[in-house]
Amino acid sequence: MFKFSVLTISDRCSKGECEDTSGKVIIDMMNNLDGEVACYEIVPDEPDLIKDKLITYCDHLKVQLVLTTGGTGLGPRDVTPEATREIAHKIIPGISEAIRLEGMKKTKKAMLSRGISALRRGSIIINLPGSPRGVRESLEIILDIIPHALDMVKGMRH
Repeated sequence: MFKFSVLTISDRCSKGECEDTSGKVIIDMMNNLDGEVACYEIVPDEPDLIKDKLITYCDHLKVQLVLTTGGTGLGPRDVTPEATREIAHKIIPGISEAIRLEGMKKTKKAMLSRGISALRRGSIIINLPGSPRGVRESLEIILDIIPHALDMVKGMRH
């Protein structure tokens, strides 16, 4: 079992104007992978808030995995990749490349996602799209590599 956090980044959800269905999809899918949710929060598209939450999850809660949803598009308030990059120690390009590549087989719009994957200390951070369908399809692509990636971060053989 591993601990993970979910951070939904959405101005509208943070104000209670709409329900966060994407974050709930993440939790359901990760529970099937024997993950235990350590924290689930919703914040607006504000870079400092996003960075503070990511640092808290990685450095203080010491979760193995942080999954974000939202803020990866081309809109003026979409800042999740930039906030993630600023607090990251290493970038893990292959995860996000695989999500985009496989996603484009279903919709060309997948190429517009700017989500990144990164490492901060012992935590992997993966930016996922903001829609429930995008989250589900993205996680289906990478779900089977997550346990191996977590083992690698711990220094286990690969």
